[in-house]
Amino acid sequence: MKIKPLLIGLIAIGLTSCLDNMSARKSQGNAEDNKNENDFKFSVWTTADPEKADADYTAEFKKYSDNGIESVLINTDTDPELLARLTPLAKEEGLEVHAWIMAMSRPGDSVALEHPDWYAVSREGKSAHDTRPYVEYYQWLCPTREDSRNHVLGLVEGLSKVEGIESVHLDYIRLPDIFLPIGLLPKYDLEQTEELAQFDFCYCDVCVAEFEKEHHKNPRDFENPALDIEWKQFRLNKIKAVVDDSYEIVHNNGKQLTAAVFPYPEMADHMVRQRWDKWRIDEVYPMIYNNFYNEELDWIGWATKQGVTDLANKDTQLNTGIYVPPMSPEDITKSIKLAKENGAKGISFFDGNALTDAQLKAIKKASENK
Repeated sequence: MKIKPLLIGLIAIGLTSCLDNMSARKSQGNAEDNKNENDFKFSVWTTADPEKADADYTAEFKKYSDNGIESVLINTDTDPELLARLTPLAKEEGLEVHAWIMAMSRPGDSVALEHPDWYAVSREGKSAHDTRPYVEYYQWLCPTREDSRNHVLGLVEGLSKVEGIESVHLDYIRLPDIFLPIGLLPKYDLEQTEELAQFDFCYCDVCVAEFEKEHHKNPRDFENPALDIEWKQFRLNKIKAVVDDSYEIVHNNGKQLTAAVFPYPEMADHMVRQRWDKWRIDEVYPMIYNNFYNEELDWIGWATKQGVTDLANKDTQLNTGIYVPPMSPEDITKSIKLAKENGAKGISFFDGNALTDAQLKAIKKASENK
């Protein structure tokens, strides 16, 4: 049977159109892959000084932007006025701004210090208002008491209303370290092979009463509290509730919620009552400080991958945090590569003022090649 020339022409046109569409979809996919690769973000944590001149801040922010850094997480000691002053200076240099807040540990908080009952209590029965674990600035508030948690949420709201910021960035959004990173133990002349009473929080009257009402047992009576999963979960849930409420507040003000967290969720759960893969949050910045844990550099990649895997099927993005003081420029380059290869959206350096010229040069080169 002969096929008419017109039909042959139509078939040819249809085949060409199909191939063109396939090519277009392939090009679109490649463009999307390139876009995702180019979206890798470089950030720094930095602490503000209200006495520092605007010109000095402009120089600092320009140093970051000139070297490939795109985002600054600024600790203003929860001062929205200082944040409002610095935000346009940073944005003028092309930087995103995130409002970094110490959340549950509130060193020197004049309002909180007037309310001793707001503070977390150890299994020894000592309040963090008066007896502080590890260091003097560990002044931990209870996440369960209505007044203390509302105080923290009020600070979050104040920062979230500052025009031009991208997110409120929660830090110390947990309870005190029940276990310190192993590399830090010699500094405090400590051995921690079990959960020690002086570092185990929060056993305040409100937490104990609420837990007892729910579970019909008193954690103060436990022979080994570490074995009671409901008691640990109770405290994990209390931190999660503060995060989830913060999420609602900042999103109502048109901002995002981000947080500095421990290296990966299982470790955070074990060490500081923090299970961040369960939170309502837009981005996390796990502090994968390998030298704190006596780990080699490649642990940065392993811990990054663990966190990314735990966040699978969630909208939360992960930015790998690294501690720069002990690192060579070559270490910086390798850390960036490890973070990218293992699924991080970006990398953040602690802290901006500690970065050397050589390290900045390595960051700039990596940013130009992303």
